[in-house]
Amino acid sequence: MNRNQVRPQRRHATPSRIERVRRQAVPKPRVIIALLLLLGLVSVMLLDGYLRAEVGNDQRVRSDASANKVPDSVLDGGPFLSFQGGTARTRSVPDKTIVLTFDDGPDPEWTQKVLDILDDNDVPGTFFLVGSMISRYPDVVRRMVDDGNEVGVHTFTHVDLSYQSAARVTREIAQTQLALAGAAGITTTLFRAPYSSTNDAIDNYSWPVYKKLGAMGYTSVFIDTDSEDWQQPGVSKIIEWATPKSGKGASVLFHDAGGNRAQTLEALPRYIKKMKAKGYTFTTVSGAQQQAQGQQAQGQQAQAPQGTPATAGDTWQSNPEQAAHRTADTATLWEGRALLGAVAVAEWTVPGLAAVLAVVGVAVLGRFAMMLVLARRHYRQRNRRRFSWGPSVTAPVSVIVPAYNEKECIANTLNSLAASTHPIEIVVVDDGSTDGTAEIAESLGLPNVRVIRQPNAGKPAALNNGVRHARYDIVVMMDGDTVFEPDTVQRLVQPFGDPGVGAVAGNAKVGNRSTVIGAWQHIEYVMGFNLDRRMYDLLRCMPTIPGAIGAFRRDAVLAVGGMSEDTLAEDTDITIALHRAGWRVVYAEHARAWTEAPASLGQLWRQRYRWSYGTMQALWKHRRSVTDRGPSGRFGRVGMPLVVLFQIVTPVFAPLIDVFTVYAMIFVDFKASLLAWLAVLLVQLVCAAYAFRLDRERYRYLLMLPLQQIAYRQLMYLVLIHSCVTAATGGRLRWQKLKRTGEVGSPAPGTGVR
Repeated sequence: MNRNQVRPQRRHATPSRIERVRRQAVPKPRVIIALLLLLGLVSVMLLDGYLRAEVGNDQRVRSDASANKVPDSVLDGGPFLSFQGGTARTRSVPDKTIVLTFDDGPDPEWTQKVLDILDDNDVPGTFFLVGSMISRYPDVVRRMVDDGNEVGVHTFTHVDLSYQSAARVTREIAQTQLALAGAAGITTTLFRAPYSSTNDAIDNYSWPVYKKLGAMGYTSVFIDTDSEDWQQPGVSKIIEWATPKSGKGASVLFHDAGGNRAQTLEALPRYIKKMKAKGYTFTTVSGAQQQAQGQQAQGQQAQAPQGTPATAGDTWQSNPEQAAHRTADTATLWEGRALLGAVAVAEWTVPGLAAVLAVVGVAVLGRFAMMLVLARRHYRQRNRRRFSWGPSVTAPVSVIVPAYNEKECIANTLNSLAASTHPIEIVVVDDGSTDGTAEIAESLGLPNVRVIRQPNAGKPAALNNGVRHARYDIVVMMDGDTVFEPDTVQRLVQPFGDPGVGAVAGNAKVGNRSTVIGAWQHIEYVMGFNLDRRMYDLLRCMPTIPGAIGAFRRDAVLAVGGMSEDTLAEDTDITIALHRAGWRVVYAEHARAWTEAPASLGQLWRQRYRWSYGTMQALWKHRRSVTDRGPSGRFGRVGMPLVVLFQIVTPVFAPLIDVFTVYAMIFVDFKASLLAWLAVLLVQLVCAAYAFRLDRERYRYLLMLPLQQIAYRQLMYLVLIHSCVTAATGGRLRWQKLKRTGEVGSPAPGTGVR
């Protein structure tokens, strides 16, 4: 079929009401895919933030609370606190015994080196692990347990549990146990609270937490001696502060994560050798408790009458070094493995997205810089006194107005053309309108207006029909909802004084900018479209002549086959085709057209969805230009990569900027993240202000820019992502007719739109 022939179209067929309801009620698969991808991204980011324990509350809430509700026997007792029958009981480390405890791990660097030191010196340790770190480094935990060390719970996010809800306390413990089960197949009965050290750290706020955990079977572990290695006071000080007095036994605190632990690694082997030389032995928390329990049982047995049997509680367990460990049941084991799997996904995904974000950030800032530099050069070049396209173009031109059900707008459009200062003929191609559009155009009685009727066949077919009926060598194409200023056509056609120019893009402006949505689009048109066109003009790779205002050599259009119906972006398609045919496409910034932009979010979504999808179709259609020679190859290797990078790839991943901003504000540093976002906004504001200056627009609309970045930009991102999903899944998109209001009236000379 010849591409200029009329194709039968179904796009305006009216479905039954039941069909419309059914179609609206069932979500399309590509919509579901897009929503699932969005939900997955949000879930991964939330999990990653939670794992990194940066959700706030990661500090000691109080340090001066009263402890008058805590029994003195606990405050003055040994470091191992448990409850039997609701009664608190403490145990001390036997004399000449050291329990090495380590907090805040596991860490892939420091913990591994600590384990090496313990192995070399043949001593065990008890590690109080943070659940989020277990989830990220399960291999370290697995080695820790296999080497005969003991592990305990140090909460999941290193939060001060003293002032958290009962549900938060339970969740912190349960999640850490799941992580342990997934990493090493065990759970534990040992617990150490963050920001606790000696027993006197217990206060009235934390005491109920310890009682709750005791009722759950946990032993809370404190210390007798603190090396204070976290202060990095020097190796000798760490050894000195970790040494108990007068041969006493001690639960000693070191750290294997949470900062630079080089001093700890240097001090630890020297400390172990020193204590062994003093006759000390090393054990775990469970081992120390068993020794203390055994000594107590022996004392009770010595005092008891001869022949009294030992109780079950006095018997020794077969493996005292790991008596706190329990084999995880099947459900807990698989839940733990599922947790580790999700964490692994987050650990790979978020850094990967961060790397993409860095590339996108550089691309976005580079685009801004390129636009500013090239737009200024374009402005200075085109406004030189000696600048000329060549001989002045005074010959009449044909203006083609495709129209389908444009009764609200067609009169304004034609009246604006009738006031043109350049000689024109007006060809109205009525594309099977059912609202009397053709009759309105004829009833105006304007000179040089011809109305051509055709069965409904779509905009490309209407434009091709108009080109065939045009009487003049230059044709101007516009939309039926657009109005021209009196000198628009005269300014638009002057570049044809250069015989190498095949098409000219005009300056499309939003006429209905009084609403919030209209103002947002106005900013986008001035900054995103027209500033871009200045850049592309200088680079000689203009990708799109806007459908609202563009001029063409008639012979050039016919030579490339006319307006193609292969894509939904016929304007982009014809522009690329002209580039490939060797024609130059330029931008006439002073030729202004006022168009009626979508007035609702639904209409805006449909329009931009079609634009995005159509642009992808056009790029794919002309993909061979990348390897072509001559003008076609120039566009393929310069224009096409820029369009793909700036109009598809960068916008698709640009939401990462906002996503990571929110992520950082919640999980990292609110103030710093907000300032970074404001800095990017400031860069955009500078670019927008310069674009408004070049177009001589009022700056007051820029007051809407922050809200545009928060709301409107996100909508455009979703539209583009939706288009990408449609393209990836092989979906088909039909032309969407927008509802018009006729709000944009005929412009007065030099004053814009009324």
